[in-house]
Amino acid sequence: MTSNGLLYVVATPIGNLSDITLRALEILKSVDAIAAEDTRHTSGLLSHFGIAKKLIAVHEHNEHQSAEKLLALLLAGQNIALVTDAGTPAVSDPGAIVVDLVRKAGIKVVPIPGASAVIAALSASGIAQNGFLFYGFLPASGSARRKALETLKAQTVTLVFYEAPHRIIESVVDMAAVLGADRRITIAREITKTFETIYSCELSKAEAWLQADANQQRGEFVLLVEAAATKDAAEIPEDTVRVLKLLLADLPLKQAVQLTTEITGEKKNVLYELALSLKSDQ
Repeated sequence: MTSNGLLYVVATPIGNLSDITLRALEILKSVDAIAAEDTRHTSGLLSHFGIAKKLIAVHEHNEHQSAEKLLALLLAGQNIALVTDAGTPAVSDPGAIVVDLVRKAGIKVVPIPGASAVIAALSASGIAQNGFLFYGFLPASGSARRKALETLKAQTVTLVFYEAPHRIIESVVDMAAVLGADRRITIAREITKTFETIYSCELSKAEAWLQADANQQRGEFVLLVEAAATKDAAEIPEDTVRVLKLLLADLPLKQAVQLTTEITGEKKNVLYELALSLKSDQ
């Protein structure tokens, strides 16, 4: 009886081919076939590393049909590597439909991690805020994009987006209008490539910076937008402030914040910022 094959979800370089992992190369060399978003693009990657494999096209227009084909191969015992043009399959790229079908069929899916544009951009941005929300690509139409941004406006973590060059101007203009012109944005483009650029400014100034040099409107973008400001101390009810002050007099800061949260129902991050301010004033 033939045992099922394995599906490897393989991350590929986001620009610099040297960023591919040794494990990824081992997998690409060992599998029976490679399912690729763009077979021409993947052929170039494989050729660079001297790998020759059967390629199967799996893109947004044929993913459902290709998923069935890949499942049949896996059930026949073949091992398959799933790749996209850059980065990790199923993360703002095709792949999720394939992975879902294969997992539901009881076949093992093995992630092979690698380069990430999101993590690379965050690591070089200098943003110290805790946590981030990765949204991916915003809607293409202006009204839908602004509506999506409205739902994200109050998030108190860094907002991370992908954006295409032909929509970059419209997107930063909408972000300034909806999220607030005074918020800071870090624009990371062409990460790991020759013209890699990482630039930070207020959202109100982002459009002008992009318009000043057409070259800065080219390539693939990661946009990191500053988190929404937490509630100002003046907005916190006086009774809540009084409880926090009383607890801070006898308890460590974290414990005082935790108890105040439980007593008043106020958000913990808001009280933590207030507690730091009160301690500083003392």
